[in-house]
This record gives sequence, structure tokens and C-alpha cells, in this order.
Amino acid sequence: MSEGSEASAPARRSAVGTSLLSRVLVTWAELVAVGFGGAVAGGAASGPPQLVVYFATVLAAVAVFMFNVDRLVAARVREAT
Repeated sequence: MSEGSEASAPARRSAVGTSLLSRVLVTWAELVAVGFGGAVAGGAASGPPQLVVYFATVLAAVAVFMFNVDRLVAARVREAT
């Protein structure tokens, strides 16, 4: 390794840590929004539509989580190459 690549390694790690923290906060906010939206929609419905709203809320929460994990993995792979 050259001296230049060793000097930039700590800077790269701190950028990844900052990206991780911001992505975690964004994910948390999105999951809270999906949860509250599902609670409001589920409260307005009753019977079988309420179950459909529950399943849609769970599906949306999983989609938010997987999207954000994909963004983190893509950023990590992009930085590694």
C-alpha cells in the first residue's frame, strides 16, 4: 500500500460510519411513518379490510427496511471498489 491510501483509510471509515448513522435515522423515521399510517388506516377500517391493512403495513415496513439495507450495501460495495 502507498502512504496515500493509508492516510485516507480513517477518513473512509468515518464517512461510512456517518452514512450508516444517517441511514439508520432515515430508516427509523420511515418505519415510524409507515407504522402510524397503518395504524390510522387500520383504525378507520373494521373486519376483513382491517386485516388487509395490517398485512399491507407489514409489507410496507419490510420494503422500507430492505430498501435501506440495499442502499447501505450498495454504498459499501461502491466504496470498496
